[in-house]
Amino acid sequence: MDAENKKLPLKTRVYRQLKKWLMVFLNPRLLLCLFIAWMITNGWSYVLTALGTVLDIPWMIVTGTAYMSLLWVPFTPEKILTVIIAIFLMRLVFPKDKKTIGVLHDELHKLKVAYIRQRDKRREKRALRKKKTIKVNVE
Repeated sequence: MDAENKKLPLKTRVYRQLKKWLMVFLNPRLLLCLFIAWMITNGWSYVLTALGTVLDIPWMIVTGTAYMSLLWVPFTPEKILTVIIAIFLMRLVFPKDKKTIGVLHDELHKLKVAYIRQRDKRREKRALRKKKTIKVNVE
């Protein structure tokens, strides 16, 4: 977050952040890629179950419901995989869409910088603690 943005009231900062993320996620290109990724990871099981029920084909019903039951188990990474596939498709199908990919890239860069800053602070604190314990032990 830049310095001029920190000076704004919290309500304005939250509104701007929310607007930016809504513009990213309501982008038709990203929605299309998310839909395709969802169909790859989950959607086929819903379609298979529906078709199996309508056409009375037992193996379709069994396969679709078995996979759906795995999706509802806690801690399944299917949502993470869906987003990763959607971003991959976004880069593959719409490589010139710098608006959406650029925002995601900028946010990733900000997260990396914040992580490195926190890691360096922890290392400094750890080094100070070690110096204090060494001084106490020497005296």
